[in-house]
Amino acid sequence: MMDWLLVPLAYLTGSVSSAIIVCKMMGLADPRENGSGNPGATNVMRIGGKKAAAITLAGDALKGLLPVLLAKALGVDSLVLSLVVFAAFIGHLYPIFFEFKGGKGVATSLGVTLGVAWLLGLVVAGTWFVVYKLGKISSLAALVAATLTPLYAWLIVGDVNLTVTFTVISLILLWRHKSNIQRLLAGQES
Repeated sequence: MMDWLLVPLAYLTGSVSSAIIVCKMMGLADPRENGSGNPGATNVMRIGGKKAAAITLAGDALKGLLPVLLAKALGVDSLVLSLVVFAAFIGHLYPIFFEFKGGKGVATSLGVTLGVAWLLGLVVAGTWFVVYKLGKISSLAALVAATLTPLYAWLIVGDVNLTVTFTVISLILLWRHKSNIQRLLAGQES
């Protein structure tokens, strides 16, 4: 029974908005009201530069990583671990502390993949890096990495619950990036 309490804890951890906190602490504009309006690392870079973006990225990844590592340390079963992964991710997208208006979830999804299996996280990050280096478009790199994550999860972890969870996360990431996809198809994505 105690294991199930990790699910709401993961959601609350995911609900902590690194972008908003970093911008406040660094005296920057609110990312929800400036740039793209997205409280994520890419928008924070537009508003405050690389240092603020790097801190935001690390914070968003950690809030995915830490609940998953805690769940694994407590030896939860695959179903509970999958729900912890999903709850941390959804917390970032729909944070209870910030009127349910969160980011797109790329860094937090990386954090949960790293928590599930370091190799999985490294392969996903490596995919993002290679696609970014080839195309110089961050959103394209995120979309390709997200699309391949369920396959990687199946090949590396081999767990049905986690593969289904990463499939749902990937679909949500694609949906959250629909405007980026439209700009990519129109050749207008920066």
